[in-house]
Amino acid sequence: MVAVRWYLRFNLSYRDVEELLVERGIEVDHVTVYRWVQRFTPLLAEAARPCRHSPGDRWFVDETYVKVGGVWRYVYRAVDQHGQVIDVLVSTRRDAAAARGFFRRALSTFRAPTEVVTDAAAVYPSVLEELIPQAWHHVERYANNPIEADHSQLKHRLRPMRGLRTDKTARVIIAGHSFMQNLRRGHYEIAIDTTPARRVAAAFTELAKAI
Repeated sequence: MVAVRWYLRFNLSYRDVEELLVERGIEVDHVTVYRWVQRFTPLLAEAARPCRHSPGDRWFVDETYVKVGGVWRYVYRAVDQHGQVIDVLVSTRRDAAAARGFFRRALSTFRAPTEVVTDAAAVYPSVLEELIPQAWHHVERYANNPIEADHSQLKHRLRPMRGLRTDKTARVIIAGHSFMQNLRRGHYEIAIDTTPARRVAAAFTELAKAI
């Protein structure tokens, strides 16, 4: 689990993790590290799910884009007012159907917010009126800065990876990044008795026992 934790936590490539393991006397090919990340990241996130805090009632929603296999993909993301990443969705499209799918998935897990902040994209008013009519839809310049800033954290992490090759890989890595962000920010009741600097390592130790 150390290799998976390093990869999700730090701006490392699979070859970087391979080299760090070799320095510690562990001979592992970078392809094996890739397989570990793909295999165990969803299991760790699922094991942590019952301990996750409920999101706040104010959601900041936006989409960004990444290249997967040389083709642009759109990543729908939402954070709450406390900085918790609520959900992510990798989509081939940037339209009402994709936005609707994102909200439906988030609402299947969490209670509906009282306020949703988006940019001025034309698809959001009708989707929100359909799915969360009681929520106040807030569109104002600079109001969506929290999610814009959070996008930059994702882009910063993806840069050393030298590209994502498949949609499946992209989904696992982007969801894993959100999981790590939430863990570091204290949005889980895991390793709460440790210092922030030791929280991630202690949490992975606990979660490894559950899977």
